[in-house]
Amino acid sequence: MDVESDKRAAAVAAARIIEDGMTIGLGSGSTVAHLLPAIADRRLSVVCVATSARTEDAARRHGLHVEPFATIDHLDLAIDGADQIAPDGWLVKGGGGAHTREKVVAAATDRFIVIADSTKPVDAIHPPIPLELMEFGLVATLLRLQPVKLRAVPKSPDGGVIADYDGAVDDPAELAARLAATPGVVEHGLFPPEMVHLILVARDGEVSEFVP
Repeated sequence: MDVESDKRAAAVAAARIIEDGMTIGLGSGSTVAHLLPAIADRRLSVVCVATSARTEDAARRHGLHVEPFATIDHLDLAIDGADQIAPDGWLVKGGGGAHTREKVVAAATDRFIVIADSTKPVDAIHPPIPLELMEFGLVATLLRLQPVKLRAVPKSPDGGVIADYDGAVDDPAELAARLAATPGVVEHGLFPPEMVHLILVARDGEVSEFVP
């Protein structure tokens, strides 16, 4: 199994969905890195919004037009990877700590497409679940969230502290509600199926489509 080739295959399949004139949200991570040249190769006139400085810089190097998200009210399409993909369509995202921006983009698009290699589907969602936390009151927030571990990484692009929830995930919807309701939690990395339009998973170069 060639994971990088499968990431590229999923990215190319997603790039074929893009149409001229679209406004596109670009996620973060290693699979999206394969998406940028695939979009550039199509030579379309598109406007892009990036969820990280790294993606923004890479997109511009490939000749893509990137604008700030502050002046755009919705996106035609957003494409991003995932860390876990459950059979019912629940996702875990945020291995790179950009899940807050990624969720904002996913919520603002008409169609959110997930691209992944065959190592990402799982039988059931499991820890760790990425978190972005406010620095204000951090110790108290951590106590409410236990078990949770801080990551030894820089803060998020918006100044949040990155951590991971390490407890059981018996019911993703229940856990998502609990995390969202905890004061001090900026955002969690659980993405519900209703947020996802299409999942593209590549295995040995063949891309399968999954609609949650």
